Amino acid sequence: MAETDANKPKKKKDKAKPAEPKTVAEAKQLEEKNDYWQLTDDEVLLRSPEPEDEYKTSDSWRVFRIMGEFVGGFDNMATITRGVSVFGSARTHEDDPDYRAAMETGRLLAEAGFEIITGGGPGIMEAANRGAYLAGKVSVGCNIELPFEQIPNPYVTKSLTFKYFFVRKTVFIKYSNAYIIFPGGFGTMDELFEALTLIQTRKIRNFPVVLFGSQYWRGLVQWIASTMVNEKKINPEDLKLMHLTDSPKDAVDFIIKTFQESSNGNKV
Repeated sequence: MAETDANKPKKKKDKAKPAEPKTVAEAKQLEEKNDYWQLTDDEVLLRSPEPEDEYKTSDSWRVFRIMGEFVGGFDNMATITRGVSVFGSARTHEDDPDYRAAMETGRLLAEAGFEIITGGGPGIMEAANRGAYLAGKVSVGCNIELPFEQIPNPYVTKSLTFKYFFVRKTVFIKYSNAYIIFPGGFGTMDELFEALTLIQTRKIRNFPVVLFGSQYWRGLVQWIASTMVNEKKINPEDLKLMHLTDSPKDAVDFIIKTFQESSNGNKV
């Protein structure tokens, strides 16, 4: 489906979001404003108990809200059987080559029968959702409550919002047959190494983990090979858990091949 002004979704304007600070001093000034930093459920859960905390506001009672979020996530994602999660920086702009590559990857995956799952935000997440959306296929956004609001991108056909990071991360793992990791920051690294850890320790089956962008990832991969392997912190075979590419078609072909081998009962 070609994108035109007529069918292009309208992006929601985030009127409440303050301008991004340009300096550390400016950031500190913004943080002092009462409406800048919003207390999240994750922060409340992960803080140490205070002496004056009431029993009924304690962590044991908070378990019910967490349980409800798991139930809601599982119910909403129950029809996703061929999901592929795409991760990458929310700061990637529309004119960036990585944005265009993520959009093409999302389109190719969707046309191959996969459902696209992202964090539902801007940047690489928006690009992958956009590719699936323009292909007329399922485009899922799993958004997260943050201290300052992240508006869902307009290219999702199914949108979820989570309060707890660990619930959201469980949903990503549970409903994904592969991960594609585009250049990104700490959050992207977190998703990458959590998946590698779960695969390495055989907590989950060995599904494809694709690193997109050899120039961005080369230094990390070289460090893993030269330091982690040489100092015997991981096995040489662990390097095979990652597939490095610069081509949307190669990324998709690799996932299709691995998915077919897994479906046929072959060891992946």
